[in-house]
Amino acid sequence: MAVRIRDIAQQAGVSVGAVSRALKGQPGLKEATRTRIVEVARRLGYDFSRLQNSPIKRVLFVLHRQHNIALALPFYSAVLLGAESACRERGIVLSVLATSPADSLAAAIRLHEPDAFLCAGYLEPERLALLKASGKPVVLADLWQPGLAAINPDNQQGGYLATRHLIDLGRRRIAFLTRSLAHFSLREREKGYRQALFEAQILNDPALEVVAPPGDETEEGLAQAVRHLLALPVPPDALFACNDAVALIALRVCREAGIRVPEQLAIVGFDDIEAAAQVVPSLTTLAVDKAALGRQAVEMLLAGPEEPPPQRQLPVTLVVRGSSQSTT
Repeated sequence: MAVRIRDIAQQAGVSVGAVSRALKGQPGLKEATRTRIVEVARRLGYDFSRLQNSPIKRVLFVLHRQHNIALALPFYSAVLLGAESACRERGIVLSVLATSPADSLAAAIRLHEPDAFLCAGYLEPERLALLKASGKPVVLADLWQPGLAAINPDNQQGGYLATRHLIDLGRRRIAFLTRSLAHFSLREREKGYRQALFEAQILNDPALEVVAPPGDETEEGLAQAVRHLLALPVPPDALFACNDAVALIALRVCREAGIRVPEQLAIVGFDDIEAAAQVVPSLTTLAVDKAALGRQAVEMLLAGPEEPPPQRQLPVTLVVRGSSQSTT
């Protein structure tokens, strides 16, 4: 027998109206009361998909504050614009929330009153669990979490293509530099890097895999990581950077140190942000259709719940430019 809102109200000791507001994320309840009602509903086995019959009119684009910096915004702003375009075409209001563990996510949700969530980039598992517990549709873009619908670039294939390209150029000491391995996309890119080395039977020096120290993901921290690589007794002859922003920092450090790119160090990035084609030498990278990432995430929200939650991948394309292949 299906669990009714009246059953939840009786078990939680609240009114039917309070249950309705709690399950729909509407204002007018204390957070402790809202949490208790949702927990009771889940324990009783309430079918949250029943809340999703009404059309989606408001989508909240959730972005971690750590992405609200120069290293990440060129990528996520393009994803946001793609999502906004898809929403505008359908008469949906899209609002944006930049959040961190220090913020009250529940309070922000009550303020925006969304019908669905589009989460882009890294978010802590606990915060994703809170969004999922709301019973509203959730789709992840450039992120993965068990039990949630997600769309991602083919990060592992991209990491493989980047590293294979460098191997085909005759490079053998290929470094991998990342600002973090907490992010799903960056872990997948590292997998592709290692896969290409393994297939080429290259036993790589562990010193060539560098992760920025925790809490030190600023430009200067990454620059120090590049300087560390260049100062090795046998420095790398190639570098696969986890994304274009990191690759651009590597290009700057090489220029300051008098290292010739690509002659002494070939560099490949990932994402194909606008600056990649403008820098000198222009940056070899993996092109991601960032607008499509946002648009398709909105389409997945509107498609309604599926079991198991769908997982999509967007293809990536290697774009060879001057940082890995001399034009002279």
